[in-house]
Amino acid sequence: VKITGSLALILIVLFSAATLAINSYMKSSVDEYLIADEIAAKLDADCILILGAGLKPDGTPNYMLRDRLDKGIELYRDGAAPKLLLSGDNGQDRYDEVGAMRDYALEAGVPDQDIILDPAGFSTYESMCRARDIFLVDKAIIITQEYHQYRALYIARGLGIDAYGVPAKPMVYAGQKYRDAREILARDKDFLKIILKP
Repeated sequence: VKITGSLALILIVLFSAATLAINSYMKSSVDEYLIADEIAAKLDADCILILGAGLKPDGTPNYMLRDRLDKGIELYRDGAAPKLLLSGDNGQDRYDEVGAMRDYALEAGVPDQDIILDPAGFSTYESMCRARDIFLVDKAIIITQEYHQYRALYIARGLGIDAYGVPAKPMVYAGQKYRDAREILARDKDFLKIILKP
């Protein structure tokens, strides 16, 4: 029993060390692609890719998603890219994340012809795969919160997209500590996905 307990402890330590090492590697490997607004405006990207973040009970963008949309729309107005690619979850009739994102962009004055919807962006990995394979994106500016940018950029660049990230407005959202902890595990998961490319 003592040996089994010791072995379990060793495995836990090794797993924790690997998890933290992958997390650190992912962040450092894409840190240079996190850029400021003024640099983004000079990139001549194909699109500004705004990732979904959820809706309020009334069907409008939640605070995180609203901040992503505001930043993406701001960069669009600055001429950073000619199109907004809105990627989110529309897997059910009663939950239309991309529809709400489109309505928000339209209300902000973005012409409908400059808005492209990806209704099957069910995960960050799927959003990037579809950006490359369905929407033929070669160069993109990704908009999400900074804690999520590292994984989004790592996936995009691992799939061959020339991707750069501009973080949405820096603020603390409810439940952020849980989100940060969950993101470490998500980075490990997507690290493996980029190796296996399912």
